[in-house]
Amino acid sequence: MAETQNHRDLKRLALLWAQARGYTCAALEVSLPRCNFRADAAAYKPVWRQEQPGEESDEPPMGPTAVFECKQSRSDLLNDCALALAASTELRALHERRTTLERLLRVHHPSLCNGDSLFSEWTSYSLESLQHRGLQTVLRKIAIAQRKILTNNKFEKLVRYRCANVCYLVVENGICAEHELPLGWGLLVRCGETLCLERKPVWQETTAAARLALLQRIALCGTRALNAKLGISFDERIEARNAADF
Repeated sequence: MAETQNHRDLKRLALLWAQARGYTCAALEVSLPRCNFRADAAAYKPVWRQEQPGEESDEPPMGPTAVFECKQSRSDLLNDCALALAASTELRALHERRTTLERLLRVHHPSLCNGDSLFSEWTSYSLESLQHRGLQTVLRKIAIAQRKILTNNKFEKLVRYRCANVCYLVVENGICAEHELPLGWGLLVRCGETLCLERKPVWQETTAAARLALLQRIALCGTRALNAKLGISFDERIEARNAADF
């Protein structure tokens, strides 16, 4: 799906808001470490440490990191927020259907009993060999619902995996009530040509290694964007690398 101008505007405002608050290393469409998601924008705030007399350190201080998710419409927002809940409800119903089917199949096909337990309630059945169409359909739908829960609950996972110190949801005015905000996230609402902070995010402690990993990905995205702007192709980079005299 092609990106709209409204979405691009929100990302631009997010970058401007971040840089105005000291997050001067920033990029768009950053693949996040520790998960398989990509943030609309990510930023890093450099910190500078003044060494005391006699103090020596090879480890530079690592500053905080931030990620921004931009939503231009309520339907776009609800798609990410409600997906895991809807999948969970569906999965519960499917498991109930599976239990009913397996109970009925054990009654109608006693020959599938494996006889591997002295107690009937623990005896297993080779129902997979039956190739029952209804059961196979339910099992397939269960696998799909589980994948939805594991791979699409973006807001919750970015906080749980501590992908950044702070996470902000950036929205157009009127599409997200404060009580609907994902847990742990801050809320930035567009007010004309700026963003207004409606709720502060919950600070997430992350390791220096995690912050460095995100900073490296921000730098990589920035370099790719600069290469595209200057017309430096992948083939040119490979050719230059092969000819480099290290």
